[in-house]
Amino acid sequence: MSETWIEERPEIDFLHELGSRIAASDPLREVLDRVVSFVSKVIRCDSCFIYVLEGNDLLLRASKNPHPDVVDRLKLQVGQGITGWVAEHRQPVTVAHNASQDPRFRAFNELPEDSFEAFLSVPILSRGILVGVINLQNRQPHTHTRRETQLISTIGFLVGAEIAMARLENENSELSERLETRKLIERAKGVLQRELGISEEQAYLTLQKHSRQRRRPMKEVAEAIRLSDDLKRIEN
Repeated sequence: MSETWIEERPEIDFLHELGSRIAASDPLREVLDRVVSFVSKVIRCDSCFIYVLEGNDLLLRASKNPHPDVVDRLKLQVGQGITGWVAEHRQPVTVAHNASQDPRFRAFNELPEDSFEAFLSVPILSRGILVGVINLQNRQPHTHTRRETQLISTIGFLVGAEIAMARLENENSELSERLETRKLIERAKGVLQRELGISEEQAYLTLQKHSRQRRRPMKEVAEAIRLSDDLKRIEN
């Protein structure tokens, strides 16, 4: 058994596990945390971040070091800083030392990692479309090898498919929610029109008024009106 095979075996095991987790539809949060944990073990680094594209911004979704105050909150624009440059150009960037002196660098006061010396940033792609960025940082100067960059890129391809699928599922869920809300509001408007003898526009304004007064979503107000109407029908 060759030494090379022994060294690469953990990477093969992880890629197999990652593929299995994606096939099993594990929650995206668990997949991202597992990626951070693995990357931190097989590639020497003091920090590992995963940003996910949300609209026109990159949102920090996972971190090796605990950052409860910034994970799921810190955003940067595509094209902003080294990470944003990688997202914009969909190309990896390696900086062996003095990363903060790179002309593309931008500091964020929330992240002490901004003072680290070395930086590796790789885009996460799905069918050539950007979905996020993986960053590795080292406190001391460090030259990332071509093999390390390729490994992170491969992980990016696998995770990219999962992120894209999760985004699609979320969009479908939001669409279903909007359609359901619209149906409830239409039903509630019909009830108000019938019970109060008002126009469709007046019924909608009445729903809005009750929503503001009760500080409840219009969907909840509409649902209450629907339930009340159903009970009346049962009693009658």
